[in-house]
Parts: sequence; structure tokens; C-alpha cells
Amino acid sequence: MARVSGQASLAAAPEAVWEQVTDPRQLSQWWPKVVRVELDGAGAFTEVLTTDKGRDVRADFVVAESEPPKRWRIVQELDETPFAAVLRESQTTVEFAPRGSGGTEISITLERKLRGLGRFGGLMMKRAAKRQVEEALGSLEGIHGAVI
Repeated sequence: MARVSGQASLAAAPEAVWEQVTDPRQLSQWWPKVVRVELDGAGAFTEVLTTDKGRDVRADFVVAESEPPKRWRIVQELDETPFAAVLRESQTTVEFAPRGSGGTEISITLERKLRGLGRFGGLMMKRAAKRQVEEALGSLEGIHGAVI
């Protein structure tokens, strides 16, 4: 399993950060490679991502846990998608905690269980996931201000 986490200290209050992070329509503002999001009823959405080669890829998600303003977890639906050949499971958890100064401590954890021969690419998957988390946190710092 490839599991990576990253943390950041943001200047905005947890409620403001929560509002942005848990609104799928705003994912393209802070999550890497997302160009747009299509809502699919309450608690489900599709990300349209652009690959490094410029190709669009769709990824479907359901909200598995929502505990405002503390924890948000989404699970990628993999059945009958190109991701199913490589991934057995994929989920993202975002945790929010207030800072004494009025800001927010945010933590993003990606967990991906690899399937079949993909298990041998665990190190590459971990590096890519770490880069994705770092880029997402950097974007949130740019939007909400970083606390040093």
C-alpha cells in the first residue's frame, strides 16, 4: 500500500478552509491536474484531470465521511475504469484542526492499494502521491496564507 501524508499551517479559520476543500466545484483551484468537476448528486462527483501528455482522464469519487469542520474522506470508485487495472483501493482523507492563533492545521493523507503487477510500482506511486499532496498543500497555502 502506498500511503503518504502532508501537513500545512494556514492563516484562515478551519471553517473557511473546510468550505473550500470540501466543495468539489472548487477542486480545480487547489488539487493538482483537476481541470473541472462534474457533480453527481449529493456526495458524489467526477474529476476531469489532465495528464502530463495533455489527455483528459475522468475519476469518480464518493464522499465516504464528512465531519465538519474536522474530517473529510473521499473514496475513488474504481470498478470498470482504467484505474482498476492498477489500483485496488484509493482514498483521500483531509483533517482540519484549529490553531491557537486562529488559523488551521490541515493534513492530507492519500492511501492507495495497488493491484496485480502494479504492486511492484509502489515506490513510484508513493513519490507521485507525495508530490500530489505537496502541490495541493502549496496551493492551499497560496489561497489561505501560510503560517510559518
